[in-house]
Amino acid sequence: MSEFTHLHVHTQYSILDGAARIPDLIARAKESGMKALAITDHGNMYGVLQFCNEAVKKGIKPIIGCEIYITEDRHLKRGKQDRSGNHLILLAKNLEGYRNLSRLTSKGFLEGFYYTPRIDKELLRQHSEGLIASSACIGGEVPSSILNKGEEEGEKVLQEYIDIFGDDFYLELQNHNLPEQHKVNPILAKLAEKYNCKLIATNDVHYIHKEDFEAHRILICLNTGKDLDDKSSMEYTGQEYLKSPEEMAALFPDYPEALANTREIVDKIEDFDIKSRIILPVFPLPEGFDKESEYLHHLTYEGAKEFYPELTDEIKARLDYELKVINDMGFPGYFLIVQDFICKAREMDVIVGPGRGSAAGSAVAYCTGITNIDPIKYNLLFERFLNPERVSMPDIDIDFDDEGREKVLDYVVDKYGKERVAQIVTFGTMAARLAIRDVARVLKLPLPDADRIAKMVPERPGTTLKAAYKEVPELNDIKKKGQPLESKTLQFAETLEGSARHTGTHACGVIIGPDDLIDHVPLSIAKDSKLMVTQYEGKLVESVGMLKMDFLGLKTLSIIKDAIENIKQSKGDIITPDDIPLDDEKTFELYQRGDTVGTFQFESEGMRTYLRELKPTNIEDLIAMNALYRPGPMAYIPMFINRKHGKEKVEYPHPKLEEILKPTHGIMVYQEQIMQTAQIIGGFSLGQADLLRRAMGKKKRDIMETQKVVFVEGAAQKRSKRKKPKRYTASWKNLPSMVLTVPIRQPIQ
Repeated sequence: MSEFTHLHVHTQYSILDGAARIPDLIARAKESGMKALAITDHGNMYGVLQFCNEAVKKGIKPIIGCEIYITEDRHLKRGKQDRSGNHLILLAKNLEGYRNLSRLTSKGFLEGFYYTPRIDKELLRQHSEGLIASSACIGGEVPSSILNKGEEEGEKVLQEYIDIFGDDFYLELQNHNLPEQHKVNPILAKLAEKYNCKLIATNDVHYIHKEDFEAHRILICLNTGKDLDDKSSMEYTGQEYLKSPEEMAALFPDYPEALANTREIVDKIEDFDIKSRIILPVFPLPEGFDKESEYLHHLTYEGAKEFYPELTDEIKARLDYELKVINDMGFPGYFLIVQDFICKAREMDVIVGPGRGSAAGSAVAYCTGITNIDPIKYNLLFERFLNPERVSMPDIDIDFDDEGREKVLDYVVDKYGKERVAQIVTFGTMAARLAIRDVARVLKLPLPDADRIAKMVPERPGTTLKAAYKEVPELNDIKKKGQPLESKTLQFAETLEGSARHTGTHACGVIIGPDDLIDHVPLSIAKDSKLMVTQYEGKLVESVGMLKMDFLGLKTLSIIKDAIENIKQSKGDIITPDDIPLDDEKTFELYQRGDTVGTFQFESEGMRTYLRELKPTNIEDLIAMNALYRPGPMAYIPMFINRKHGKEKVEYPHPKLEEILKPTHGIMVYQEQIMQTAQIIGGFSLGQADLLRRAMGKKKRDIMETQKVVFVEGAAQKRSKRKKPKRYTASWKNLPSMVLTVPIRQPIQ
């Protein structure tokens, strides 16, 4: 038979109506010998990027689509008749088709949402270019008109769609053993011949394997609030799985052309890439400046006059180097945007965090007010933030007090326009424990039993049932030979685990576009957001060219703000967080006593015990302790304490490393120290050293092995001879274990 392709497929992102996890779906398609596959979730494009990435990885041609809801007038929101309308399958034929599909799904949410995201034919005509359409299931307008109003009415509807899409409109035949399908299929075939409109055979895929039917029914029950005994609204027959080409051929012996025509559609669809480099908003420059780079240079040196009263040649060289890298990588506008809303935040009396992550290594960020930490004083490296040897978008995490965050967001919306600013979608998924409890409720497993089984799953984030079975033999026994209802609960929970249960809004992620976002990314709405919300998740949305910034509201900063206000009212003193000294003796006495309950990162009993032993006397001691106090590195805390108090001799892996390791008593604590070691001993540039650091952090052993050779050769060329201390060495093998973390000097993760 001709190659068959499934063109009507729902994934886990057809919220509570799809039980097909994307990786498993693609794997099954590959296993069945298919070379292409479509994604057509209900009314949204939530899963498109993950689907495309996974399909390309597996050698499957991804077809981007959506089963949209089409109604008479998207603006009408009356009763039941306006809730969903009719279904229609749309597939992107090319990049323009993808953009139009994105616009249509966006407008379905932004203009037509009423229980479901709906569009109408007015919108469809405006954005039909580059799209292939098909008549969908019996919920489509053509088949439902035939069934409910007669063949003549269905014919009129067909003429409308042919008028909109021409040769790119197809009539779908489905066979799930439903009486309505048996009735409508011959009429569709007759109309296809009359109007020279081609047929395609599809299966309304909602789950992967035939045996997943019961799990999918449970998903529907969760969606509708019904239980398995209530079949009143069940429209599924157990045939809605990813059938093999052979199974599909057996279903349509009288319509072989309908199977072959799926290949025609696949051939029509061009290979196009929806990914893009970041498209930055245009920052409005003040008079007297023609280029963003010029204005950034001006702001940097104006700030430097304040922060570095003695502007040495060394500092100038650092600033000029950073500005050149920023300009060469095309990011002056990014820095200007960030410094603008941070400066505005301070004007509005919003408390702004001092700076987290690798951005604290930028002297330009410090001089322009983006961060509040002097990277030169703390020996932080710019290459950790922007590596000229690895082009990637800068990532600046910005913290505001809780209430102030809204003020800053309002400022950004006012400055760039509501159509250019959006928040980012998140998905509440069924984690292992939740999946067990959800399934148990539908199956009517007694609550105590459900609770007992769920609690057997380890609480660690990301724990899957598959992993839990290996770790907890008792749980595995219940699945294999437990009570039937308990065993079924685990079986179905494993199938549904990871399914999207609902959508939400990212706590801090904000997108700012160069123009209307609807032209760049599919959008939606959310109950908890007054802004538009992207349909793509934060970890993926940047890959289609969107600038993501993190506006995090921190309760800690709100507490600081309240404390400052209390001081003003009670003492009459006006202070800012910048006025708080870092060498206050009474504060260090508090830490020396371990009286740090309620202090973030320093409140655990173990940490307080170590603080009493360490008796910190400067801010560097606290930074190092925060770095050391985590699994693995904790083993070096006693050594750190003993060396500080002179109870143990400070030794260095090599005399050349003494300067960089002296602040941490010869112990390699920070990632910057790793990078500097690679530079000093191995002859790496700091850009190369950053690549090494990333490889170590992500445990990419193949890259590390390659870099090991480079490191050893570089060391040999420099005729470097390592001195081996008795208890602590800097050998290549234990180098990763020596890399720890602090809030300013970020960890390898």
